[in-house]
Amino acid sequence: MNFEFLNDPAGFGLSEGWLQVAFSSPYWQILLAGLFNTLKVALPALFFSTVLGLFIGLGQLAQHPLLKGLCRGYIHLFRNVPLLLQLLAIYFAITQFLPIASQAWSLGDHVFLSKSGLAFPSFSEAPVRGRFSIEGGWALSPEYLAVLLALVVYTAAFVAEIVRAGVQSVRPGMRQGALALGLNNAQTTRHVVLPLALRVVVPSLSNQYLNLLKNASLGVAVGYPELVSVANTAINQSGKAVECVFIILVTYALLSAVAASLMNVLNTRVNRGAL
Repeated sequence: MNFEFLNDPAGFGLSEGWLQVAFSSPYWQILLAGLFNTLKVALPALFFSTVLGLFIGLGQLAQHPLLKGLCRGYIHLFRNVPLLLQLLAIYFAITQFLPIASQAWSLGDHVFLSKSGLAFPSFSEAPVRGRFSIEGGWALSPEYLAVLLALVVYTAAFVAEIVRAGVQSVRPGMRQGALALGLNNAQTTRHVVLPLALRVVVPSLSNQYLNLLKNASLGVAVGYPELVSVANTAINQSGKAVECVFIILVTYALLSAVAASLMNVLNTRVNRGAL
């Protein structure tokens, strides 16, 4: 394998990303921008899927039959439909059913949603609805939104089941003791049940977080310029298929190793009662 091509001009750019690149940028910089785009969608998805999964998991244990049924229905639906199909369905919904930019839906004073994506204020300026597009502020592309939403709703279904199992693993006597001391249900769940459930939840969450990180590569299906998508274009431009695939393999192996190490540290702290 020869990696000298990484210093050659790539001859293509990216439609979005944290790292600004141009046609004259070398391949290594383009691939790095693709990696940043992967993290740009994976890290927020990790946070939102955890929060959503927590509420849905607790909702399964609620006494209200309608809430319990809705949460269980959500889990059965999104766990049993392939992530790729969910991603394509969400992307189709965004690009087909949302209005054009000039007729964008207004979500507040300076937030607009349209086929062009989600526009919201930056630190220096707010977006303004123009004649043909939304001008100013920051914007999230429809490709980014589709990948983010698909990762969140899919992963949250698995997180919810993990949370439910973790809560049910706590002995009933712990809850009864907290209630006997005068804590209400919400306080008991927050201060007693959830801290004890974390010992069961955290190891299983590690697998889901690793899956989410790798599932971000499906962004290639809707044209989101993450690492795999950028590497595919680099292969077409340079003809270095073996080298580019090797870079993808090593990158995801390193990302998974870092994520697993962080979760192991968190698991150790939870078992020691440091959290």
